[in-house]
Amino acid sequence: MNTQTNPLGFQMTERQSSEEWILQQARARQRAQDGGGQAGIAPLAKLAGKSGLQVLEAMMSGELPYPPMNETLGLDLIEIGDGHAVFQGIPSRAHCNPMGTVHGGWYSTLLDSALGCAVQSKLPAGRAYTTAELSVKLVRSASEKTGPLRATAHVVHHGKQLITAEAKVFDAEGRLYAHATTTCLAFELAPAMR
Repeated sequence: MNTQTNPLGFQMTERQSSEEWILQQARARQRAQDGGGQAGIAPLAKLAGKSGLQVLEAMMSGELPYPPMNETLGLDLIEIGDGHAVFQGIPSRAHCNPMGTVHGGWYSTLLDSALGCAVQSKLPAGRAYTTAELSVKLVRSASEKTGPLRATAHVVHHGKQLITAEAKVFDAEGRLYAHATTTCLAFELAPAMR
């Protein structure tokens, strides 16, 4: 998948139609399921010796389970690379607040998922991370009629202990819906967890 820089100066997935995005998300979920993947929690033994990027690639291929919340919230990891991640979700009525717009927590989870995967993709085997700070700004409302939304994230700084990243949510037309930054704390796993 090619990337381009949008008018806001942020790299995003090449503009395509909403229908193409929906197909790509369905294919991503199907690829994981065809590889034996399903929603679940990965056993620590299957994570041992894998870099963060290898873990994410294994989730995408179905070798490892994908997070159960992906099914609840309609989210999928579409693309992963070194310090880069793209998550997509399709808002539904189940994600709306009483006013009929998508709840801010849904945006936050979409953004946090992309940010976390971008950060994880930079980690060598034996290291993990936790989110220390997440700052989300919503700039446009969405509804169940909006169609797919993508969060594109990339790592801004990768230090030994602190990793920062930023992400933005766009629709297929390139309209900005939300943006976020995160600071994550990286740490060594206990020997029994490696």
